Amino acid sequence: MSVDRTLLPSRHSTLRVVPMPADLNQNGDVFGGWVMAQVDVAGAIPAMRRARGRVATVSVNSFLFKQPVSVGDIVSLYAEIERVGRTSITVKVEVYAERNYSNPIIVKVTEAELTYVAINVDGNKREVPPENAAEV
Repeated sequence: MSVDRTLLPSRHSTLRVVPMPADLNQNGDVFGGWVMAQVDVAGAIPAMRRARGRVATVSVNSFLFKQPVSVGDIVSLYAEIERVGRTSITVKVEVYAERNYSNPIIVKVTEAELTYVAINVDGNKREVPPENAAEV
């Protein structure tokens, strides 16, 4: 398998994690479900900030595994809001792995788009507030 080397984005990562041996699948790579869970957490962070409160994942619009993730990789997740609707927020998440400490390389391992809905304390859908207080 060829490895497409890249650089980390210049913006700050939303989340950074290191997978451990317990996160491996039967092939010795990190289980895809572990990666999906990290993507969901990273995507929820800007959604919660924009919603100014709780959100729930309502849709995984796309999810592409480009390269496997290995134990010991430093996994950096970058999330940014793509669209804001009346009650929903769509977030794009890109995932990079930093590996091979003796000869470091960075590869893009996953990209995804998820939609979250703003919810109230009872778990019911609510409107996303205006971005700036001046818009109220």
